[in-house]
Amino acid sequence: MSHPSEAQMKLNLHIKYLKQQLFFEPASAPLHYNLALAYAQKGMLEEAISEFKQAIECEPNLVEAYVNLGGIHYQKGDLDACIDANRRAIALNPRMATAHSNLGSAHLQQGDFQNAIEASRTAIELDPNQLQAHNNLAVAYIQAEDPQSSIEASHKALEINEKFPPAHYNLAVAHRMLGDLPRAMEHFNRAKTMGFPLDAATQAEWENIDQS
Repeated sequence: MSHPSEAQMKLNLHIKYLKQQLFFEPASAPLHYNLALAYAQKGMLEEAISEFKQAIECEPNLVEAYVNLGGIHYQKGDLDACIDANRRAIALNPRMATAHSNLGSAHLQQGDFQNAIEASRTAIELDPNQLQAHNNLAVAYIQAEDPQSSIEASHKALEINEKFPPAHYNLAVAHRMLGDLPRAMEHFNRAKTMGFPLDAATQAEWENIDQS
């Protein structure tokens, strides 16, 4: 029987403390918000959703609660709820780059590539260091059959983090679309070396290209 780690024990104590404080201050938005974060860290997503919603009831302008609530919905695969929560955050603070980036992620998962591009570009305009937004943009441009723009987005991502495997994989796909197979294989091998997750079929497909 495994015992909880020190970090897990501290997290459990933190949750216990917050719940005790909420008994005396049930209308405290910060307490509900922090408890939601703790539940999310523990993987208790339904409890986290409940606490984020209670934080919003106590403080309707708590932008961060909407953003984090959207993140939980994204984890659960409820993309419509994710989009709704992040739009509510943007309504409160149009310059919340993270909310725009999250919208890009959700639209991308839905296959709505034009809205994914628009949301990701807005996030980058507000905060050029939004790595996920650059990555979303690169993927969306590939799906929109604009490999050159995808390449530009991936290089921007690598300027932020030169060891970001998805950027190399996106570069591989984009260069392959342009017919530049040597450069495509170069980036594919970099992504693979960096641990980019590949299923067996994808790996076999790229290996066949390399041997052709």
